[in-house]
Amino acid sequence: MKQKGLFITLEGPDGGGKTTQAQQLARWFRLYGRETVITREPGGTATAESIRELVLDPALDLSPETETLLQLAARADHVDQVIRPALEAGKVVICDRFTDSTMVYQGILRDMDLDQLRKLNDFATRGLRPDVTLLLDGDPRGTGEAPGKPGNRG
Repeated sequence: MKQKGLFITLEGPDGGGKTTQAQQLARWFRLYGRETVITREPGGTATAESIRELVLDPALDLSPETETLLQLAARADHVDQVIRPALEAGKVVICDRFTDSTMVYQGILRDMDLDQLRKLNDFATRGLRPDVTLLLDGDPRGTGEAPGKPGNRG
């Protein structure tokens, strides 16, 4: 009997330990014989990585709407090409950021309508939601990272 896929997302500030925890979770699941996929947003596919570069380019001054639609295009490709196929194959998918980041970075920090963002996220993911989301509440101070535009993530 094929195992059911499991979709876990990690959310939290830059430098908060999401990558480290994703690797630890994957190791744990592998100890118990589960195949795992670690991925990230924005990114995870060649198309989504190209979009990520565009969104993170400091030379571009993207409007909140443009940034949001680019993020969601990257997410749609990521879900279709990586996440959904892995889940259908019974794998554990561990994703660094997902829809909650969009709600924070584009919704709250870029002042986009949250109800509209929920609908757009549902459209981009075709209703896919994580089985569990882990919020890592790390202290972003002292990470050595320069602050960027507030809408860069998500």
